[in-house]
Amino acid sequence: MTPELSAGDTAWVLASTAMVMLMVPGLALFYGGMVREKHSLNTLMMSVAALGVVGVQWVLVGYSLAFAPGSPAIGGLAHWAFGGVGAAPNATYAAMIPHLAFAAFQGMFAAIAVALISGAVVERLSFRAYLLFGVLWSTLVYAPLAHWVWGDGGWLRALGALDFAGGTVVHVSAGTAAVVAALMLGKRARVGGAPAVPHNVPFTLLGAGLLWFGWFGFNGGSALGANGVAAGALATTHTAAAAALVSWMVLDLARTGACTAVGAATGLVVGLVAITPAAGFVTPGAALPIGALAACASYAMIQLRARTGVDDALDVFACHGAAGIVGAVLTGVFATKAVNPAGADGLLAGNAALVGVQALAVLATMAFVGAATFGILLLVRLVQPLRVPLDAELAGVDVSEHGETAYHGGLGGLTGGRLPLGEGVLVPAHEIVAAPRPAPAS
Repeated sequence: MTPELSAGDTAWVLASTAMVMLMVPGLALFYGGMVREKHSLNTLMMSVAALGVVGVQWVLVGYSLAFAPGSPAIGGLAHWAFGGVGAAPNATYAAMIPHLAFAAFQGMFAAIAVALISGAVVERLSFRAYLLFGVLWSTLVYAPLAHWVWGDGGWLRALGALDFAGGTVVHVSAGTAAVVAALMLGKRARVGGAPAVPHNVPFTLLGAGLLWFGWFGFNGGSALGANGVAAGALATTHTAAAAALVSWMVLDLARTGACTAVGAATGLVVGLVAITPAAGFVTPGAALPIGALAACASYAMIQLRARTGVDDALDVFACHGAAGIVGAVLTGVFATKAVNPAGADGLLAGNAALVGVQALAVLATMAFVGAATFGILLLVRLVQPLRVPLDAELAGVDVSEHGETAYHGGLGGLTGGRLPLGEGVLVPAHEIVAAPRPAPAS
């Protein structure tokens, strides 16, 4: 007998899918505001393009490898090209919503995981190499990892590891891949050692706000129904983000004497990352220390990374890897079946073993993702240089990779990245300064 669909649950998951999709342009703004102007369009495009290439990959093979019946390590090809994925529910994963709604919702997670990685390698990664990497990584890394944690028969799921909405699958994996990619590409080129300062902080704040909004669908939607677990996940999500934001501002004040806008945006995102694995398993009260401790860990990681030679451009590992690790381990501390009977009790509920299981899941994720990402980048390098040429990097990858500029009407694409200035004179587009408007007539 086919289970009866719930209109309310279906509506919530569909809305949540749209909210998670909105997180990708939100991430584009968050990242795009923090890079230099001449690289901003490329940074935005890396996030937006992930929706396209991973969206196609997910329908063709990604969803099947992640969620079709298979081995403990990877799913099979029963759902190739969404075969057998339709309006009827899949009782294994979501008995009250269409199978297609579940598959579409999960596809947004795969897209944002690839987009997150881009923040470590902006301002120097070839866009062609990024697209190829995105397809290979989502197929060979993301899909198997999702099966480990969420798939029927996945070995980490069978072990009892908890990951409500992607702490290990999305954030620890993206953070680990990001630092591997940053190491393989090397540092960005700098002229005279000039610092790379954000070119549009309002973009970053707006992007962070869109991420906060979309994260209610990211975490709340992972309940796969309009129910009490979804309400709890929404509440814990907001609480952890608020706690991390406040903690980050306090840390900024103590260290520099000022609450920076970029710091505030970063802090709230760190809180959202940290609560992701725990959102549907812990109380709002537990979300407070999860957010605060993640902020401290990520803040310290950023200071430590600045003293190394690793050019993780937008501190993807510090914000997503470190915070994801903190959140995953603390899930083992604060989880309780009183919140979600389908979860497990953690350390404070008398089950210390769950902390060990969570730590094992983190270590397995980092080892697998690190090695696989290294191999994928070596493979990509055989067919496409990973970095843009030095002259293109210095001039700006917007022009070299897209033939456009961000703030001059996109005219770079019409003139090879150079705008005319009088007869026979060409200057780089990013050096053009708009003429002042004439004063209005009195």
